[in-house]
Amino acid sequence: MSSRPATTGDAPEHTPGRDGPPLIESVPAAGPLPGPASTRRPGAPSRRFLARATLLTAALSMAGALLGLGRDQALAHLFGAGAASDAFLVAWTVPEMASTLLIEDGMAFLLVPAFSVALARRANGSGTPDPVHALVAATLPRLCLALAATAAVLAAGAPLLVSVLAPGLPDPSLAVSCTRLTATCVLSFGLAGYCGAALRAHGSYLAPGTIYIAYNAAIIAAMLVLSEHWGVRSAALGVAVGGCLMAAVQAPSLWRRIAGRPGRPAAAYEGGGGEGDGGRTLALGLVCAVLLFTLCRQSQVLIERYFASGLPSGAISHLNYAQKVAQLPMSLALMVCVVTFPVVARAIAEGDTRRARDRVERDLVLTACLVLLGAAVVVACAPQIVQLLFQRGAFTAEDTAATAAVMRVYAAGLLGHTLVGALVQSYFSAGRTTWFPLGAMGVGTLATVVVSAWAVGPWGARGIAAANAAGITLTALLLLHGLGPRTVPVRVRRVVAGLAGPVYAAVCATGAGLVCAGLFASPLAAVAACCGCVSAVFLLLVRILDAADARSLLLSVAHSLSRSVTRKPRHGR
Repeated sequence: MSSRPATTGDAPEHTPGRDGPPLIESVPAAGPLPGPASTRRPGAPSRRFLARATLLTAALSMAGALLGLGRDQALAHLFGAGAASDAFLVAWTVPEMASTLLIEDGMAFLLVPAFSVALARRANGSGTPDPVHALVAATLPRLCLALAATAAVLAAGAPLLVSVLAPGLPDPSLAVSCTRLTATCVLSFGLAGYCGAALRAHGSYLAPGTIYIAYNAAIIAAMLVLSEHWGVRSAALGVAVGGCLMAAVQAPSLWRRIAGRPGRPAAAYEGGGGEGDGGRTLALGLVCAVLLFTLCRQSQVLIERYFASGLPSGAISHLNYAQKVAQLPMSLALMVCVVTFPVVARAIAEGDTRRARDRVERDLVLTACLVLLGAAVVVACAPQIVQLLFQRGAFTAEDTAATAAVMRVYAAGLLGHTLVGALVQSYFSAGRTTWFPLGAMGVGTLATVVVSAWAVGPWGARGIAAANAAGITLTALLLLHGLGPRTVPVRVRRVVAGLAGPVYAAVCATGAGLVCAGLFASPLAAVAACCGCVSAVFLLLVRILDAADARSLLLSVAHSLSRSVTRKPRHGR
């Protein structure tokens, strides 16, 4: 799994055959792929490559998510759900914000389209200087300086930050010391996000997919080795070390793709290919729109911590554990968009809006199917899942009951979270400034604040979770409504009609899962039986309804897996 794009000047280690490459690290970012020229544009990856890239990304993401669960299990086992874990989770707000802003959303929305345009110019031979090298020279040094300064400001202002995030903490000193350690992730996460966006634009998914494996492994190791002497500060130190590893595992792969190409002065790129000052102004507007949207979206975490800090000790921890488990289906579903966002951006850069539209429409319904299946499992057997994962050591049965109740409420907003993540690519994939996503997210955030203030009194942490679900669902509806000619021209009615089948299937599967989970006393047996029952009912109904073109999709995936398993290994180069 180490073929490199021909555009980097390196000879590929695998020669693509008639059926495309095996499960590879990258696909040529420019130049025609195998297949008839009349049916595939240059630079357009095949469906088989997208399926394999999605499977690879999902597998690596699953490994990182399992280590993330191991991290949360270690945190629960060592520190329970009390004052120490609450203090760390307040400090954890910094890496949570940074990961969304610098790795998952913000950096990707900015840099994937930018690198896609640069790669399209490179493929067209537009000028002797290499546009990709020029883009790196224009952006990376300034980004490093800005991120380092931000990390220093956060570390210095940690007492003020903690007082704003969680004013109800009885002893904020522990949260302050943890925050100073986690503040270093602003720089390391920024470098990791930059490398990941550039590699995905090149069609490389292996190295970006490993970052959370390295990150969570570092946190777990730090807690196991240092918790006796450092307490919960060991987890914060693990965050700092893990962030550095996230950048380190991607740097060699990116270097191979940009090294050895003649560059040109950074100012030559800033003109945007002849756009002059207007291009620079547009780029600044795009940066502001993306960053403000991402901050507004992640502010839901700040809202939760703020309101939960006034509840009894452990409420922040219950919300955290519930959210981490409930959002696993969303994270896996959005792996589809991680793979296809560069495809959409490249199609728009080449002027092929129809290919971009078809890709986005298919992704919306497919991700909805995946997350609804996971949400049905979460609702059906939430107590058994929490008991199986966390109920040991300092994590009590009362903590299990509280976390499971919150987790079921969170699940109601999973479809909204997933649709927001998938829809935003339609707005930002063209690399043009648009403020509508920020406005929609602002309305949803306001709704979250209002509902939280109203519901936290009578329902506690469950009311905060319900506010989260209501706010993000409202945002998703507004983003759907706002699709138009300035975005990817998605056919909204067709998408909404395609979502009806999966929602019906999820409701039926949830009911079947609730009945099945209640038949077993063992949490392991209950979770296994519930997963099997929910999956069987959901997939059967989706196939009957042919939601998301399920029949042809299942056949395509089965054929791709069969070819990957039965293909004879190639020897020699």
